[in-house]
Amino acid sequence: MAVYVVRHAKAGDREEWEGDDRLRPLTKPGRRQALALAEGLKHERIDKVLSSPYVRCVQTVEPLAAALELSIEPRTDLEEGAGGESVIRLIEEFKGRNTVLCTHGDVVEELVEQLIERGLVSRARASNEKGGTWILEEQDGKITRAKYLPAP
Repeated sequence: MAVYVVRHAKAGDREEWEGDDRLRPLTKPGRRQALALAEGLKHERIDKVLSSPYVRCVQTVEPLAAALELSIEPRTDLEEGAGGESVIRLIEEFKGRNTVLCTHGDVVEELVEQLIERGLVSRARASNEKGGTWILEEQDGKITRAKYLPAP
């Protein structure tokens, strides 16, 4: 089974955004990335789409969820500050299902550090760009392989 860990697409500048950061939307380039992500993954056999409830994360996976005719399940354990371990717990929770998890840069960064520690990713290949996706192969809730799909 595969888990697709997506860092949200490009959003407006945090410093220029006025108001609640959870409401900061994708930019035009970010919306294009979201459409390209949907195009790239729409033929994969995906069972579930989970996302941080932050607007920019939900918007990143909306085109994919629509193409797959799936709903988006908001999860607070994918919010900023949730930590890479939260992704590991979700992989265990949804083992045996092809799942998309959309989250934030800090969560992906911590996850990638864990992948490096486990010898699944070399530090030289550790990427974390907005709109990028880590494809994690899972067996019995354990990550067995990791591959990076660059941002569209």
